[in-house]
Amino acid sequence: MRITLAAVTAMAAAVLLVPAAPASAATPDRWGFAFVKDPTTVAWTPLPAAYQYGSWMTFAPGLQADGIKIATGRFLVRFPQIGAGSRGVPHVTAVSADGRFCEAVRWYGSGADQIVEVQCFKPGGGPIDSQFTVLWTVSSGTTPAGGYASVQVNSLGAIVQQYNSTGSANSVTPSSPGYYQVRFKSVGALGVQSGNLQVTAVQPNAQPRRCKVARWGWSGTDVIAVVACFNPATGALMDSEFTASFHRERSVYAALSPPKYFGYVASWAAGQTNFNGIYGFGANGIGGPVVKYPDLHQKQTHAQVTAFGDTSGYCGLKDLWLDAGGTAVVTVACFTNAGAPVDLPYLSTFSSSV
Repeated sequence: MRITLAAVTAMAAAVLLVPAAPASAATPDRWGFAFVKDPTTVAWTPLPAAYQYGSWMTFAPGLQADGIKIATGRFLVRFPQIGAGSRGVPHVTAVSADGRFCEAVRWYGSGADQIVEVQCFKPGGGPIDSQFTVLWTVSSGTTPAGGYASVQVNSLGAIVQQYNSTGSANSVTPSSPGYYQVRFKSVGALGVQSGNLQVTAVQPNAQPRRCKVARWGWSGTDVIAVVACFNPATGALMDSEFTASFHRERSVYAALSPPKYFGYVASWAAGQTNFNGIYGFGANGIGGPVVKYPDLHQKQTHAQVTAFGDTSGYCGLKDLWLDAGGTAVVTVACFTNAGAPVDLPYLSTFSSSV
């Protein structure tokens, strides 16, 4: 089914579920990121210290994010002392060279902590343990610097919750099966493609789903993304819940200064889609599946990847990124629906904690 950005008009946005905050409030309010190196541990185990960080570090630096396997392919990540219930949005990227992929199942508070539940699959949709990166972030208020917006969308295309750093309302227009136009209002650069998008499938019953950015346009300062979701068993389009976020001259978890060591690329594009927090536009190197982020590998680090295009192919991280004298070297792996390696366009984003 063809859908064009010009043909679809924005619909009224759903009510913002994140409580209002004063205009001076920073974004984000609470956040955390982590890397699950051992997805087989059946006891709560601290996650690798070099790849975890979050807002709890400002008041409880001795605490660590940890995790536990609860079923085949199912893993809980616990961010300490920053619980906000079902608010906010997560993103998840599998770290795998053989076509594994992951989705968010749910996120919720547990006492004072925040839990993100993740389910991973092998090609075809069978559950399997997999390494992955995960972030969760919740924001309120407005900010004049850069731009950030996010939505959680149900399978019918209704907004469950949303955030926009300008205070504007985002909107979603579904076009079944499996297509959703997301309009992030007023957060882009005027009249040009800019920033970076990330999308994660959500399935509360842990059934296999995959979502990606199919198309990406703009209108004035509005960012218009068409999200496509698929049934991994068949490769067919299907309706699905998902989270989507946009960040421009900010980190993927919405914060800025700190961090200043962050960057992003769109592998097929240039201009303002290639940004480095230290060196500005065009500084990151793209060589096929390998992205080099000069001088951004500082302190704790994090990466996410989303595939681009209308096919059922998907992308993740081939392996953990490298530190090459301060340059972060991120290698992306993309696959057909059947799990065969393939070259695909992708969106990559990288950030440090500082």
